[in-house]
Amino acid sequence: MDGIEFWHWLSLGGILVAVEILAPGVYFLWLGIAALLVGGVSWIWPELHWQYQVLLFAAFSVADIWLSRRFVRRHPIETDRPYLNRRGEQYVGRTFTLSAPIVDGVGRLHVGDTMWRIAGPDLPTGARVTVKGVDGATLLVDLA
Repeated sequence: MDGIEFWHWLSLGGILVAVEILAPGVYFLWLGIAALLVGGVSWIWPELHWQYQVLLFAAFSVADIWLSRRFVRRHPIETDRPYLNRRGEQYVGRTFTLSAPIVDGVGRLHVGDTMWRIAGPDLPTGARVTVKGVDGATLLVDLA
């Protein structure tokens, strides 16, 4: 043996999956699965050199992440609160009245209990604007 055996990979895989459970974020899960796969290959083929095991780990990691991203893209996660961390998107298409003018393309808009930074054409106070999009924490508006 040259140092790395199948149970090393299985242990690493178990540790990475446990870390994923303790600190969720779906990062360590795919690395843990890759380590478990290399452990399985090493168990079947015990004379596989450690350099090839590390290359297999890298290849399995990339493949796992690529496949998971492809799956999530095709099957988006359904939620009852789609705008939870994207509050500005809930205002796209809605019309508001400016309580302060837009000067040099920048202004502020009071929506509910929140003051939003807005970007759009220069407009006077009282103009009606429609939210056309969101750029970070800035609402992009145009004349309604």
